[in-house]
Amino acid sequence: MNDYQQFIERKTLIDSPTGFEPGEINPALFPWQAEIVKYACMRGRFGGYEDCGLGKSIQQLESARLINEHTGLPVLILAPLAVAEQTKREARKFDIQAEVRVCKDQSHVGNCINVANYERLHLFDPSQFGGVLLDEGSILKSVDGKTRGTLLSEWQCVPFRQSWSATPAPNDFMEIGNQAEFLGVMKRSEMLASFFVHDGGDTSKWRLKGHARDAFWRWMASWCVMVRRPSDLGHPNDGYNLPAIDYHEHYTQATAAPGQLFALNASTLSERRGARRTSLKDRCAKAAELATNDQPCVIWCNLNDEGTLLEKLIPDAVEVAGRHTIEQKEERLAAFTAGDIRCLITKPKIGGFGLNWQHCANTVIFPTDSWESWYQMVRRFWRFGQERPVNVHAVASESEVTVIENLKRKEKDAGIMFDGIAAAMSELSVEQIRKTERQTTNYTPTERMELPKWLTM
Repeated sequence: MNDYQQFIERKTLIDSPTGFEPGEINPALFPWQAEIVKYACMRGRFGGYEDCGLGKSIQQLESARLINEHTGLPVLILAPLAVAEQTKREARKFDIQAEVRVCKDQSHVGNCINVANYERLHLFDPSQFGGVLLDEGSILKSVDGKTRGTLLSEWQCVPFRQSWSATPAPNDFMEIGNQAEFLGVMKRSEMLASFFVHDGGDTSKWRLKGHARDAFWRWMASWCVMVRRPSDLGHPNDGYNLPAIDYHEHYTQATAAPGQLFALNASTLSERRGARRTSLKDRCAKAAELATNDQPCVIWCNLNDEGTLLEKLIPDAVEVAGRHTIEQKEERLAAFTAGDIRCLITKPKIGGFGLNWQHCANTVIFPTDSWESWYQMVRRFWRFGQERPVNVHAVASESEVTVIENLKRKEKDAGIMFDGIAAAMSELSVEQIRKTERQTTNYTPTERMELPKWLTM
């Protein structure tokens, strides 16, 4: 029986640690944050998926310092636009005992903590680094295919890899596969084959096997943590209470399509795009009305024409668009963060990741069917550390009522699913993190190896 049990345990998919025992950890970290940093270093390849405002920046900075200290090599933190300077400010705020440089290319790199934007990834040599850490690692599925492909292939040579992110979309297992593949835990295709089945005839949708559910959570808990609040790791939630959030829906009058007496609900993607085009002026006028006051505000648009018109309608508004250079985007996003710009107009793929905007409690959104974009936009403001109630205004055409309804449904479903994930992983994560010894696999050779004759000739 014991032999059979050992046989079963050997078949369990658990990723083995490849890290090191870290030295003294910055006392500015909360005890639960210090536990995660220690575990991240001992893991070597690690995913830290924590809700917005839980202090991922200080944790990844301290992890980077410890990796630099251990390897004696430079460490690179990759961050979304304008987050590099924000990360440097966080290092000063929490007295990280290491130099932090914002770099534009390899020539700026020093033997310290180096921070760069994803857009500059191709300007760095992975062989020169002892560690690479992804800030907002969920960007892996949002960046272009070339950047993602580079991270998943060329940067596999870096010995210590970490991905820090607000919790990955709990119903998007492809994203979890991307994370696992970047960290070298398991290829996405292997993960799908091990734990999932096709959902019906659609090969792009995967469903977790019922009998593999527990094994899947245990596998994930062996290389990452998912945390919504400190109590998930057995710590008090003191100081981690989210403020109130108020959602407001505003609909503009829909226009009937040619040959129709009444405007119909836009049910297809093409119809929704058409509804957004025909309602563009009315929606922008309503957004300008909501944003015209003395309070900071961000308007999230999707079309270039929306941004151009909004900037004309709101005298003190500043747009950050795709036509701007990287330097211009960084400068304008940083200016809003510093309070030098009152009203910012941008798209979620430009400013929707990583930025901490607790100084702003008002936002206007032109919604789409993407719940993840919605989540990221709202979470720039509604996060731990926000001291005021947050007002979220959704502005859409009457034809897009179903879009709002779908977002509500997806948000509810995601909440239920993530509650289940957190509950499943909470005990497992605590069990892994609280281990005081680094796990190793002993290798005791018993036979002498001989080189083949063709290799010795």
